[in-house]
Amino acid sequence: MRPQQSYILWFSQRVGSTLLARTLEDLGIAGRPREWFEGFEATTGDELRETLWREGTTSNSVLGIKYGPWKRHAEIVALLGDWHAVFPSCKHVFMTRRDKVRLAVSWWRAIRSGEWHRRVGTAPAGITAEYDRDAIAYLVREAGERESLIAAQLAAWGVRPYTIVYEDMIAAYEPTVRALLEFLDVPGRDGVTIPAPAFVPTADGVSEAWYERYWRDTFAP
Repeated sequence: MRPQQSYILWFSQRVGSTLLARTLEDLGIAGRPREWFEGFEATTGDELRETLWREGTTSNSVLGIKYGPWKRHAEIVALLGDWHAVFPSCKHVFMTRRDKVRLAVSWWRAIRSGEWHRRVGTAPAGITAEYDRDAIAYLVREAGERESLIAAQLAAWGVRPYTIVYEDMIAAYEPTVRALLEFLDVPGRDGVTIPAPAFVPTADGVSEAWYERYWRDTFAP
């Protein structure tokens, strides 16, 4: 299926991209924005383009993907060549999180527990990992570097993205989704029912204790 319009969700870790992408896919009218570049085996740009069109496009000709450009990014850019030919009438959505320390704590917890997402009604995974100030500090820097890579790529293309901030999205989830559908100009969006979030936050008392300790260790006199 050749899409008529498209969008890319640009993200780093722990910014709510999977939560939002799942909702958009469940709508059935906003493409299927998964990490289609992850683990791809295409050897030509045409082959990769056909895979994206086939897997990421809904029946109303909307293509969506979710993309974190830190693995094989240069290879993907070179392989696809003219991105405008692959992503017609493309709109770009940048997902971020204000509190980079909470982002890093969530990231480190996910690495150590193996629980990256928690579906509604699912018991939390156990965690025995110890607090690690250096690991959290490293992930704070890593989050900034990944966002800088996204900003540099979009700037090179002359793109000013639509920005979604994690904290604002969580505080007003349905309005955030509806505003995004308007920005994307998704056909059939009027009157559509926004499904409840499929995932719940993983943060708990352990996360909060690590967060507070990190600030004490880093900035206490």
